[in-house]
Amino acid sequence: MPGTNAAVRLSAGREGPDCLDPLFQAVSAGAGNVPVLLGLAQEAGKEWPRPGEGSTGLLWELLATVAAIDVAAARVFEPHLDALAILAQAGHDPARAGGAWGVFAAEGPGMRLTAESNGSGVLLSGAKPWCSLAQVLDHAVVTAHTDDGGRAAFAVDLRHAGVTCEEPEWVARGLQEIPSGTVWFDRVPAEPLQGTNWYYSRPGFAWGGMGVAACWLGGAVGIARDYRDSLRAGRLSGREPDQVALASLGELDRTLASALQYLAGTAEGIDRRGQMPADQGSSHQRDAARVSPWSDALRVRGTCAAAVERVLTVVGSNRGPGPLAFDRTYAKRMADLALYVRQHHGMRDDAQLGSLTLKGDASW
Repeated sequence: MPGTNAAVRLSAGREGPDCLDPLFQAVSAGAGNVPVLLGLAQEAGKEWPRPGEGSTGLLWELLATVAAIDVAAARVFEPHLDALAILAQAGHDPARAGGAWGVFAAEGPGMRLTAESNGSGVLLSGAKPWCSLAQVLDHAVVTAHTDDGGRAAFAVDLRHAGVTCEEPEWVARGLQEIPSGTVWFDRVPAEPLQGTNWYYSRPGFAWGGMGVAACWLGGAVGIARDYRDSLRAGRLSGREPDQVALASLGELDRTLASALQYLAGTAEGIDRRGQMPADQGSSHQRDAARVSPWSDALRVRGTCAAAVERVLTVVGSNRGPGPLAFDRTYAKRMADLALYVRQHHGMRDDAQLGSLTLKGDASW
């Protein structure tokens, strides 16, 4: 029977990441300690698989398991691992990427980061918003506007003298140890990662977005486990759960099982398409292979976000105010996940998906 820190399984039939239990224990012990978590993320980056290389489902199980233990820890792990995957996709050796990495690709009103060719190199100047943990990271993959009207990705040393990290006024109760602020660049040397618009057009952009969704879903598993464990504790003290409590637990089970199975199927499809020549496979498999990775990402992110929102609502309404006020771990998990899932763009993402579906980008 899974415990609070048990691995999250995407499907019942696959082997899981139990062999890495010591790392999960270290994540649990290091929750709230960003330097410790960054060190653990760097160790994970040496061993964990990368998306699209045959073990995508295992990667997402590992990320979901970290999030089930501590949502903020997943916010440390996921961008570091994503940055290493981006470097690999760009033809660089991730093993040579020392230190802790982030990925800064957000845009904001009144802020613009530009890439200027300077002889044989590139210099970045301007501002980049929503740069999580920039003050304690060593490097980042950063997107910037290019002189040909597009955007490109660059590897940047955040310790360069031309980099200034804002001390953000982070007032949120969620993800308190993961503040996001603005970073200013003043003619900072940067290494191009492929060409203009490569960052957004590569399949790995969609895979990275789905990795974030795996973290959301893992956080929801942690909250559902909190609820299940509270019912068990009540039963041990002689208070049997009523029909409402049991119905709510049943709803949580089918909501999470459905989302986890969908995530597992998507991971299998990613790996299968990456290994199958275009002229092989059944007609159904070839049709599925033509569905764009971004359509997959929109479906996965929307499915996982909806599951997360339902878990937050069901557990929050059933457990009431007491645990939110007095159970530190549960209250942190609820606040962290409620903020993290706001990265989903809701109906705007569904509108994108609807547009793609109208064009025939669907398997049904």
